[in-house]
Amino acid sequence: MLDIKFIRENKDIIRMAAEKKHIAIDLDRLIAIDEKRRMLIVEVDEMRRQHKEASEKVAASEGDTRTALIQEVKENKDKLSHKEFELRTVEQEFDELMLEVPNVPDLSVPDGTSDKDNQEIKAAGKQRAAKLDYLTLMQNLNMVDLERGTKVAGFRGYFLKNDGALLSIALWQFTLDRFSQKGFTPFIAPSLVKRENFVGTGWMGATAKEAEDVYKTQDDLYLAGTAEVAMMGYHADEILSEAELPKKYVALSPCFRREAGSHGKDTKGIFRVHEFYKVEQVVLCRADHQESVRWHEELTQNAEELMKDLNIPYRVVVNCWGGPWLGAGKKIRYRRLAAVGTALPRNAFELVFPRFSDPAARH
Repeated sequence: MLDIKFIRENKDIIRMAAEKKHIAIDLDRLIAIDEKRRMLIVEVDEMRRQHKEASEKVAASEGDTRTALIQEVKENKDKLSHKEFELRTVEQEFDELMLEVPNVPDLSVPDGTSDKDNQEIKAAGKQRAAKLDYLTLMQNLNMVDLERGTKVAGFRGYFLKNDGALLSIALWQFTLDRFSQKGFTPFIAPSLVKRENFVGTGWMGATAKEAEDVYKTQDDLYLAGTAEVAMMGYHADEILSEAELPKKYVALSPCFRREAGSHGKDTKGIFRVHEFYKVEQVVLCRADHQESVRWHEELTQNAEELMKDLNIPYRVVVNCWGGPWLGAGKKIRYRRLAAVGTALPRNAFELVFPRFSDPAARH
């Protein structure tokens, strides 16, 4: 989440960010609730101080004076309990409103509302004319079975088989090896994670309404659509020194997405499926804009190098303002192959990010 001080001092920027991302937020309500919250904190702290002093007087008194003080302490304790309840109620609303505030998109992000407004910034490799599309080729070579996949798993179900299965495993290993050589620590990350990891990474808001694209289990756990969700919680509640940064991770995980919206219903093949595997680059760095941009560019370069090594033609596309999720500052996509995102403000993802011993290191 963004820092409330930054929000108070930059309301116009936040309104612009929400408008560009097509997110409805009640910023005036948030500011008013914050003022009430801060006032209540002062009142509660003062009442606690007075309650402590009165309790000490009771211990040092006797007789009727002691009886009267005990009654006074009891009455003040009741008042304190009511005030603490009021503070908790206000803080709950404050937290929910804070988590609805979008990250501020980078100024280089184009305007727009959908994929058609994304901006292509680079095309690399020679596009070869193909006699067969990938799906027909895979089916002819007995690498995929959609009919039995649908029978077993429903709409968008599929089996990879024979060379299709072996090729996928080989690509995962190839990618993990390449990034390990670049100093990234390899992980196999869990897909079944707690809700706070989704909230903290901006994939869900704070209210009861869940993201439509996320599967929820009967145990109040959720299936992640990217290893990023789990990896962002890896250092939760830990304290890291600036000397330990950057943290460079590469994580493989099964990914699950409901694809509940209309955007993928007519996509033929195995692009928009409910279950797939993905390798994710994750970097924790200092909360410095230039350093964040540098790492974003390096991750982008890593993805491009991978596709060049595989001799795959690709296009580099910057998502428009309305494209990146709530927590993103900028997101670059490689058609059907990869995506690289960044969170620029220093307190983005504060719920699941670790704490740093140097405040300047928080990101």
